[in-house]
Amino acid sequence: MTRELVHEADWKRRAAWSDDGYFRLATGDTGDVEVRLFVTQSLLTEAEPTLYRQIVNATRFPGARLVAITPDVHYGYGVPVGCVILTDRAEGAVAMGPVGFDIGCGMMSARSNVSADLATPDRKLEFNREVSKRVSLGAGGKSVKLGKLGEKELQELVRGGAEYYVDKYGAEFDRSRAERHRIPVRDEWDIPWGGKGSPERGLDQLGSLGGGNHFIELQRCEDTGTLFVQVHTGSRGFGHGLATNYFQMAKDERPELKDIDLGYFTPESKHFADYLAAVAAGGNYAILNRLVIYEQIAEAFRKVFKEDLELIYEISHNLVQAEEHPDFGEVWVHRKGATRAFPAGHPALAGTMWEGTGHPVLIPGSNRDYSYVLMPEPGAAKSGFSVNHGAGRRMSRGEAMRQLDQRKVDEQYRRDGILVNLDGRVPLDESGQCYKSAEEVVAAVTAAGLARIEHTLWPLASIKGNEEGAARARQREKKGKERARDAARDAERARKTKGHY
Repeated sequence: MTRELVHEADWKRRAAWSDDGYFRLATGDTGDVEVRLFVTQSLLTEAEPTLYRQIVNATRFPGARLVAITPDVHYGYGVPVGCVILTDRAEGAVAMGPVGFDIGCGMMSARSNVSADLATPDRKLEFNREVSKRVSLGAGGKSVKLGKLGEKELQELVRGGAEYYVDKYGAEFDRSRAERHRIPVRDEWDIPWGGKGSPERGLDQLGSLGGGNHFIELQRCEDTGTLFVQVHTGSRGFGHGLATNYFQMAKDERPELKDIDLGYFTPESKHFADYLAAVAAGGNYAILNRLVIYEQIAEAFRKVFKEDLELIYEISHNLVQAEEHPDFGEVWVHRKGATRAFPAGHPALAGTMWEGTGHPVLIPGSNRDYSYVLMPEPGAAKSGFSVNHGAGRRMSRGEAMRQLDQRKVDEQYRRDGILVNLDGRVPLDESGQCYKSAEEVVAAVTAAGLARIEHTLWPLASIKGNEEGAARARQREKKGKERARDAARDAERARKTKGHY
């Protein structure tokens, strides 16, 4: 999509500071599309130079009206991770790269009245162990709670969302604290089973964490001194499968697009309405995945700490949604690694419990840094009612594996009292050094008047579904079962020998 660029070498110097709390970027490459960078000067200086090409890509989708860059921004697929794109709803594009493959990926946060002082080393280990029994980890993880669903039941779940799940299975969570109970899926749409993506992979994954940057974390709230829990996960193989199949449809429809990550559908496309339905279905799966995991974590928390968890909020950050903006009218809002931030009085919150306060926004840091619960401010309109979805990577996975020392990283976490998984071995490509300072990133948000800090959270115990750790856990479980069998055989032999004499 991006032709030869004129200002690729000097784009940072052309970013002009606005008193509204962001840098405005206007070059010959961005045309007449408004581009706003919600970053500090140091974050701008440190940003990868190659981001410019992806920022320009974001301005060139048909009907683009606004591109907002959030402070966790880093290089992504086609467009940056940490960007918001508004396109005209009547004639503009629904872009696929800004939604990505993990449709509806997002966050869940819960709180308790349990003092963080009770999270002793033994209890942190017990918490991680009890959660790991109930929530399957890693890219190939399967559902512990629901097992394998039939195709008809999955259709019902991704159409009915939390409403259907509560009615059918019962639930311990308050679904009014989910960003949405259900995203409507049009009746005419059907799941595109099979194909290159195989969305049927999601049949047995509902309630599993996945790998990569997905996590479950026990935290200390700095302002209340009590225990919180946060979860980051998405739509698993189901959402990835849907995205894969529709990316292929977009490529077939527009063979001139050399970069599949820049695929899009416009209203006249035969796939336009179906892709929006697929995003809704993937989003519903992701919402349910987080809520099912919450149920399992709440059970583990009760066992370890003898108290209940209370859901704060559940929210997505990889979606495209129909919204209205006071300056740009009726638009499609794409949030790629960015999260919705509706303040008090926003029309979309009318009739909800958040109408007078705005809804919570959940911002995770790394597993050795602060996380935050924010509340949106009226200034969020400047960024398309959006903020960052995390701290943002500053080191690639490959760099981390090449540069970081496993022993030193593990020792640092032990000194900090942060337990990772069951063995304390930190996935290097997900360690704190790989991420920007959450404090600086959130400072850019508050300084711009987009949101204010409600809670500041520090990690105590982290569960990561990395493949290496999952394999070791399976091996430990296998060896444990073998030892138990051997002990049982020895005891039986001893009993028989004693009886014989």
